[in-house]
Amino acid sequence: MVRNVADEIAALDPEDFHLLSGVEHGMRFSEWVSREKLPEFSRLTPQEVDYRLDRMLDREFLERKTIQYEGVQLTFAGYDVLALHTFAERDSVEGFGAPLGVGKESDVYEVQSFRPMALKFHREGYTQFREVHRGRDYTSEKEHTSWQYTARKAAEREYDALEALYPTVNVPRPVDHNRHAIVMEKVSGTELSNAKLNPEQASGVLDLILREVAAAYREGYVHADVSEYNVFVDSDGVVLFDWPQATPTDHENARELLARDVENIVQYFRQKYPSDVPAVDHDAVVGAVADDAFASVTEH
Repeated sequence: MVRNVADEIAALDPEDFHLLSGVEHGMRFSEWVSREKLPEFSRLTPQEVDYRLDRMLDREFLERKTIQYEGVQLTFAGYDVLALHTFAERDSVEGFGAPLGVGKESDVYEVQSFRPMALKFHREGYTQFREVHRGRDYTSEKEHTSWQYTARKAAEREYDALEALYPTVNVPRPVDHNRHAIVMEKVSGTELSNAKLNPEQASGVLDLILREVAAAYREGYVHADVSEYNVFVDSDGVVLFDWPQATPTDHENARELLARDVENIVQYFRQKYPSDVPAVDHDAVVGAVADDAFASVTEH
């Protein structure tokens, strides 16, 4: 988990943001940005760069490394500051609250906008960049790929999917996006992994999830990572969240990914509620979902 930097933004000057933005620009070309390039990238004088650089290093918004040259790069805290600053300028975020969830590839916080919202920071690539770079196809065609680029593309991909799916599919309503961060509707309910469904509810909830998967497929997307950890359940139904790996249905592997999603969620219900969820023909369910003809697992 990267620290909450919201309270530190008020202490920063415009020149601090110029320097951070300059380093961000330089990281498009090199993992470590040469200190000599910082006046050019930040449009600050060398003397101003020296002063601001010490401030940003002390706050751990930047880190420094000496290789063949003295280089600096943004930390995720520094990247968070830039995104939050932009959201504040747009009035998308007016206050910062408690963590809602912390994971390997994202941190989610409650924020205040025109009503309580959720702010999701993507963390892909920061600590295990090489593994993420190999596994995510949205970075595969870029020769120089920083963790910053990887996280930004993940957020961009998720936001695009949410915009395409909402409100037809029960997903969080997207509000704003900048860099590696997304402001979205705060989802109510209980994560499926923590939910304790009554016997008469289990099969019905599975049906609801598969109908949302079918609706997403009809709208042009496969979630590609459906599990008990990215479904919320409440009295109004289910919500599917966490869409950075969403794949268009015209992708060559879309049907395979759809089949995996169906198998994963059906297997979860069969293992947790073996007496309440019937055995199903997975191929038949996948076919019904893909053809927008799914009604209930009891029919397959």
